[in-house]
Amino acid sequence: MLYALIAIAAVIVIFILIVATRPSQFQIARSAKMAAPAPIVFTQVNDFRNWDAWSPWAKLDPNMTATREGPPAGTGAVYKWSGNGKVGEGMMTITDSRPSDSVRLKLQFMRPFKCTNQTEFTFQPQGDQTVVNWVMTGQNNFVCKAFGLFINMDKMIGRDFEKGLAQMKAVSESVASQ
Repeated sequence: MLYALIAIAAVIVIFILIVATRPSQFQIARSAKMAAPAPIVFTQVNDFRNWDAWSPWAKLDPNMTATREGPPAGTGAVYKWSGNGKVGEGMMTITDSRPSDSVRLKLQFMRPFKCTNQTEFTFQPQGDQTVVNWVMTGQNNFVCKAFGLFINMDKMIGRDFEKGLAQMKAVSESVASQ
């Protein structure tokens, strides 16, 4: 029995040491090229009223409640949501908005777990197209480091970014063709 307890304690210590050595910061990034000018694509991100059309999380919970506060678009605009386990609860605030260039957001999750991340969208014109880069960065606490041992967060959240960019592309190209 003593040997079993020692073995369990050793496994726990090794697990804690492995988790502690994991990176303390993370970054998830995806890009897409869209056949639309930067001002059209920028508007999709800079105005939270447009997010329902392309956000990968907007349709996961039909009963989700969402509110917008502050200016309708740009710096200071706020989007709050609360929904089921798939969308959780949180708030986004546009902290910096540079027309047709970039939008920076403070992304705060309250549920399923508390954390604050930074998100940035950049828009790079290439002829009659725009390359959109979507990047999220943040800190990994102990729980997130442990979770990352079993779940590839870049792959999981990256899929959502890819889906969102594909939907943003469809919306932006539709608006550009009108």
